[in-house]
Amino acid sequence: MAAIRREAGGCRVEDTDGVTVAVGSLPLAAGSWVGEHAHREHQLNWTDRGVLGIVVGTRSWVLPPTLGLWLPAGTPHRTGATRDAVLRSLYLAPDLPDLGAGEPVAVAVDPLLSHLADHLGADLDPAARSRAEAVVPDVLRPLPTAPIAVPEPVDARARSVAAVLHADPADPRDLAEFARVVGASRRTLSRLFVADTGLAFERWRTHLRLRAALPLLAEGHGVARVAHRVGYATPSAFLAAFRRVVGTTPGRYLALRGAGDDERRAP
Repeated sequence: MAAIRREAGGCRVEDTDGVTVAVGSLPLAAGSWVGEHAHREHQLNWTDRGVLGIVVGTRSWVLPPTLGLWLPAGTPHRTGATRDAVLRSLYLAPDLPDLGAGEPVAVAVDPLLSHLADHLGADLDPAARSRAEAVVPDVLRPLPTAPIAVPEPVDARARSVAAVLHADPADPRDLAEFARVVGASRRTLSRLFVADTGLAFERWRTHLRLRAALPLLAEGHGVARVAHRVGYATPSAFLAAFRRVVGTTPGRYLALRGAGDDERRAP
């Protein structure tokens, strides 16, 4: 079995003394990002406080303290914080089973996993470390949630529209109005979004709005307020879109209030 070196507070891991699960932590200020990189090891990222964002290609995950993200060995990714956070990581030897079968996967973070990471970060004797490392696969619980993909268009006209919506996801203008602004026909602009992003314009805008909503929800803002801020007239319309794209409700995804969440709670 491969061995990896213990993490010393940054993002690198190397070989030492038979360790197969290493522990790392890295403070991240709000708005800061670690540029795209990959690890030779499998990696599980989460935070005990604040909100993390992880981007893999065009896919994005927003991680409150209840969620982690498993990244298979060799997966290029960017990691940042929407609020001050401490990035916590487990690095697992690449010959250990890949929880995501080659794909990133969301993982539930509960007190047991957090305490186990703390334990593995201590100076353990080889027998104690071996016992603790053997428990790690048993406490990793994948969650049935989908990432939100927001591919960026290539054509300058579509990019102009995308930039406006990134700045204000609630902008109410329809495709025909945007087409007039950028000097294209509605049909042309529609074709460009499909060709460049693989998504029809309205679906692309839905993904953008939901991605913009996730950090706000993770910071504890109410569903009604968030729905309005990203362009939905009613909480029910927002919740329907969220379920359709992500596969669950915002409350269950973020575990803001537990299984009995009132998804329509007032701000």
